[in-house]
Amino acid sequence: MTDAELVVQKLAVLRDHLARARRRRPATADLLRGDVDLQDSLSMSVLVAIQEAIDIAFHIVSDEGWGAPASYAESFDLLQRHGVIDAPLARVLSGAVGLRNRVAHAYATLDLDRLWAELPAGLDALERYARAVASFVPPLAPAG
Repeated sequence: MTDAELVVQKLAVLRDHLARARRRRPATADLLRGDVDLQDSLSMSVLVAIQEAIDIAFHIVSDEGWGAPASYAESFDLLQRHGVIDAPLARVLSGAVGLRNRVAHAYATLDLDRLWAELPAGLDALERYARAVASFVPPLAPAG
């Protein structure tokens, strides 16, 4: 059975970084290109949000005994196969893994125009994921 407390904690971090990324996204791509500190902070929030989504997927898949994903993207495929998320969302999240890898490993070559343009839809997908996962995990027992 999925460790609901752990997943709820990770969902809180994911949602916090989604909110940070939304606040940090400037009005134009030019503003993003012109501010390296903003590039750093926005990229870090995106990286953390995607990494939390991946971690949550791995925890659920492992805790439920659905197999060992061979890749980050496969963890979302397994969630889709077991009805936690739908197929279109699994595809979007699998694509987000590529962005996570570019931010983590090829930061200097990150396409800032593409990041700026695709960010709203990507953040919305991560929020849909958070809602789907929250619906899947059993409710936590009240404290005390």
